[in-house]
Amino acid sequence: MSELAGKVALVTGAAAKKSMGRAIAVQLAKDGADVVVADKFAVPKSIWAEDADWKGLDSVVEEIRALGRKGIGMTCDVSQAADVEALVAWTLEEYGTIDILVHCVGVRGPVPVPVVDLDEATWKMLIDINLTGAFLVSKAVAKTMIANPAGKKIVLISSMAGVGPYPGGAGYAASKHGLLGLMKTLARELAPYKINVNAINPGGFDTNFRDDSVAKQAEQRGMSVEESLKAGTTGPSGQAGPPPIPLGRLGTPQDIADLVSFLVSDRAKYITGEDVNLSGGAS
Repeated sequence: MSELAGKVALVTGAAAKKSMGRAIAVQLAKDGADVVVADKFAVPKSIWAEDADWKGLDSVVEEIRALGRKGIGMTCDVSQAADVEALVAWTLEEYGTIDILVHCVGVRGPVPVPVVDLDEATWKMLIDINLTGAFLVSKAVAKTMIANPAGKKIVLISSMAGVGPYPGGAGYAASKHGLLGLMKTLARELAPYKINVNAINPGGFDTNFRDDSVAKQAEQRGMSVEESLKAGTTGPSGQAGPPPIPLGRLGTPQDIADLVSFLVSDRAKYITGEDVNLSGGAS
């Protein structure tokens, strides 16, 4: 309970009920950290009826405070430098430090779309949010860490698409390849300060990240979301059937929260510049 006592964590992309960000924020609070959560929308749209009472960032903050930790939430468009600077300045004003950054914001865009059919606006949107957003957040937070670097940690959430792209996902894969390049460079630059920088490559996960694709597929089939899920979904490359995961299931938000909990602890102080595949053996 006290491994991260006295630490302040900033977790982006944390407002959705089934998000990795939410699970990570709550786990870090369980580990003893005070947590700032951020997302573009305070209450993201959801396709699930059971999410009707979910209050987004406010609900996550309530969970953090229920664990006896300090928690605050703020909206932030990570692709906009002014928003990012305001988020970091506000966090410093409230807590005086940022010891841990876990950057979870990401979008997949429409899939599958071949390169020859991919429009420039979608390409730029994916790069702006997935790559430029990671750059802006990492840059702003790293600046604050260098002044007092002891025990500081950065974890960027990438994707298996960043190491194994699939047909129809060029924009997403390119943005995640770029994110890994950013992480490895930042890890080298911050190593003299003993600041650890790593990334996680999730495979197939049962999170709100799949909502747009699930809803679109249900609409195309003329079914409800529940009926479509029972009929079976297709993966991002358009292939039917369950994902080929040796452990036999999709990952859960808690699976990634457990790995983050390790990477931001002193147990991982000799790990930096690494991207860890988290795919149930699919990699």
